[in-house]
Amino acid sequence: MAVFRIERTATLSPDAAWRRLTHWAAHSAHVPLTTITVTTPPTRAGTTFVARTGLGPLGFDDVMRVVRWEPPGAGAAGATAGRCRIEKRGRVVAGWAEFEVEARAGGCRVVWRGEVRPRGLPRPLGPLAARSARWLYGRILDGLLGR
Repeated sequence: MAVFRIERTATLSPDAAWRRLTHWAAHSAHVPLTTITVTTPPTRAGTTFVARTGLGPLGFDDVMRVVRWEPPGAGAAGATAGRCRIEKRGRVVAGWAEFEVEARAGGCRVVWRGEVRPRGLPRPLGPLAARSARWLYGRILDGLLGR
């Protein structure tokens, strides 16, 4: 089990950051050897997508499903944070990822948390998997947020 947390600030509005983060196919540009296909558009709770990582016929599918979908908006007390949670249901990688987008002076703050469980990975290698996940998701966030 590899649990990680990443935080970023951006000059984007919460709505713009949300749109970028939930454009699943755009994540492919920031993950080496990976193509993402949304299998049940439009994006909302229940949407599934597949990240295919590999080279030619050698590779694996990371199947994901959106289980929480709360875009940022305006509530009775003002701006509300957006929250999205994804469950990873692949044969090779399991776990979850969730992010929160909230308004901040001059833009927004994004917090991305997750747990990655590469199947068959010995428990002592969990910290290495967490560092790798933190690096990969940090790269995705930086790319999508234009940092």
